[in-house]
This record gives sequence, structure tokens and C-alpha cells, in this order.
Amino acid sequence: MLAAGCVTPRTAQLPDISDWERRQAVLGQVEAFGFSGRIGVKYADDGFNGKLSWDQDGETYDARLSGPLGVGTVLLEGQGRTVAITDKDGVTTVLQDVEPELQRRYGWTIPVDSLRYWALGIPDPRLPAATQFAETGELERLEQRGWVVDISRYRDAGGGQMMPARLSAAGPGTTVRLVIDRWAFPGGAAP
Repeated sequence: MLAAGCVTPRTAQLPDISDWERRQAVLGQVEAFGFSGRIGVKYADDGFNGKLSWDQDGETYDARLSGPLGVGTVLLEGQGRTVAITDKDGVTTVLQDVEPELQRRYGWTIPVDSLRYWALGIPDPRLPAATQFAETGELERLEQRGWVVDISRYRDAGGGQMMPARLSAAGPGTTVRLVIDRWAFPGGAAP
């Protein structure tokens, strides 16, 4: 799906997800997808920016961050609440409960369990959420898990189906900004 951090050009098109119920049903069941773009994380009086490639396959994901914290490329490989972080020197650290351990080690955290859904422009279906829609019918804001997610721009991800292109998630002491340049849905999505 994502080769060396780049979305392959062989990307299947999404089925029609133009109404909210269908969007949630289709994207909530998508097992494999990827996106690439940029990420910015701000926490306390610090933060970092970098390039991001995200490759999702079921509950497993690989996220490649290039340039954050001046350390080159960092690879996050996650399944459930466990994440292995490999730094530019090849040193791997395994976090068993990623969100509190990121907070404790680095002073910031990201909601990795829900981020996959938020990037797709839907709430995490496992948890309650408050939603707000733009006049166009697209999700504009959602509140979930103590985080506020604002989606300020959408882009055509193939076949006229609009996917988030710019979003921010603000939570306890941390703000995460994503700019998504490319989407990939290998093998298509369930109709």
C-alpha cells in the first residue's frame, strides 16, 4: 500500500460516501488505507513538524515521521495500545500503553487509537462523540475523548469522493495538525 513512505499510484476509488450515514458505514469498515502529508505537534512551549506517511491494515498501522525533533526518520509500528518506536539509529523502544507513555516520556501524546478514524473524517465508532457539520454536509468538528477535531479542508481522493486534507486535533496539553496531500485505498472499500 505505502512503499517506502510514498503512496503508490495503484489506488482504488472509493464508493459513494456523499451522505453522512454512508460515509460512516463505509469508512468505519475500511481495513486498509494510507495517507501521506505533514504533521505538526505542539505541546507546552515546544513542538515539532515533519512529513508523515500512515499505512493502516486492520488494527495494525505503520507511521513514518521524517524530520521531527531533529532526529531524522522515526517509525511507529502499532497494534492496539502497543507501539514500537524505531529511531534513525535503528534503536527500537516498545511502549505497552502508548498514550500515557508518550506523555510521560516526551511531554505530549496523540490519540493513536482514534486518530485513524479522525483522519478519515469520522468519529471513532467505539466511543460517543459530538459532531458539527458544515453547510456542505461535511463533518467540520467533532468532540471525542476530551479532544476537539476541526476539519478545515477536504480534497478529492478519487472518483469525486471528498476526504480530509487539513485537520487539527486539540487535546489535553497537545495540538496535532495534519495536512494530508495524498490518500490511498488499495483494494477499494466496501460498497
